Amino acid sequence: MDESLIYDWNEKDRRGSIFRKYPRLLDETIRDGLQSPSVTDPTIEQKMELVRLMDRLGIDTVNLGLPGAGPRAVADVERLARMIVEEKLRIRPNCAARTVIRDIEPIVDISQRVGISIEVTAFIGSSPIRSYVESWDVDLLAARTREAIAFTVAHDLPASYVTEDTTRSHPQTLDRLFREAIDAGATRLVLCDTCGHATPDGVRNLINFTKATLRALGAEDRVALDWHGHNDRGHALPLALFALEHGVDRVHGCGLGIGERVGNTPMDLLILNLYLLGQLDPARHELSVLTEYVEKVSAYTGVPIHPAYPLVGRDAFRTATGVHAAAVIKAERTGDAALADRVYSSVPARIFGRRQEIEIGHYSGRSNVVHWLESRGIEASEPLVDHIFAAAKQCRGTMSAEEIMALVEGFEAVRRGTA
Repeated sequence: MDESLIYDWNEKDRRGSIFRKYPRLLDETIRDGLQSPSVTDPTIEQKMELVRLMDRLGIDTVNLGLPGAGPRAVADVERLARMIVEEKLRIRPNCAARTVIRDIEPIVDISQRVGISIEVTAFIGSSPIRSYVESWDVDLLAARTREAIAFTVAHDLPASYVTEDTTRSHPQTLDRLFREAIDAGATRLVLCDTCGHATPDGVRNLINFTKATLRALGAEDRVALDWHGHNDRGHALPLALFALEHGVDRVHGCGLGIGERVGNTPMDLLILNLYLLGQLDPARHELSVLTEYVEKVSAYTGVPIHPAYPLVGRDAFRTATGVHAAAVIKAERTGDAALADRVYSSVPARIFGRRQEIEIGHYSGRSNVVHWLESRGIEASEPLVDHIFAAAKQCRGTMSAEEIMALVEGFEAVRRGTA
């Protein structure tokens, strides 16, 4: 397709590349995603299949779970870690833990039994509202931080430090806790929008503050930044992209955006948008399995895919509107598949194993009917098109394939005099 056919306002006045390097991705589907009260916990075989798909998608890290939750969590995490080793997957394992030794110990034990390094993401509530409710003070938070990170580092595991509710935490508290974690050996700070509170201004302010703290400590080259966002205000996806633009190294997400309350940043839409922005390493990401990944997350957790959900929703590339369908049909007739994909969509369906679908309904034109029939090898005679078109105008929605075929068969029976 001739790219000059699209004037891209997204590129106007851009100063260089959006990101300085390809972003890293951490998939939280089988940990944070399973904290949704509406999900079903997948079987271990289903979790293994999801991790394989994450690996094929080029996701860098997967959170395998929180072993401190109990024996079943320990067993699942160990089996998944063994699979990563046995199948020589590229994806790296990560586990969540509270900043208490008893949560980190089982991660250390699994790592040693399996023979693989497991990144520990140790989290602690840092906002004043949480401290008030829990009767915590900053000295207690600092002591727990030091103990947890030092224990992790002493056992030769990568230590990431997570301040829960970072986007509502006081800078003096964050400065103290960040310094304690870095002094104890943390190599990542995870900035969390735990309650989905942040706006673009908040993300920019928080990241700039954190980067200034790292510079003051001389740690900007040895401590990376993560962003972990929730979707309470509907901001999760754009804020994840915004965080990357402002210098975060890695962002977290869940398939289909599942997770506690209204969920997390949707990993699938994050990957989709990074592809469209030209910010994915083409050698690492097998985009043809993205639809399968989302469909299996849905099937294994029991979370349905809304018909209008981008990319994988039933209606994502489906139209029954006459003017839209006519443009797609005309584009298809040029033989330019990319043109047909883009004339009424910003997402190239074929890249992800989808296709444009023309349906028939009360908003349809005659071209919808002609296309529907011809694409199924049925002669679109004028009387048959008139017959179906008249029926469509009486419908209250989109006609099913069964309804249309019944009209075709009825018309043919009348034509043959066998009705």
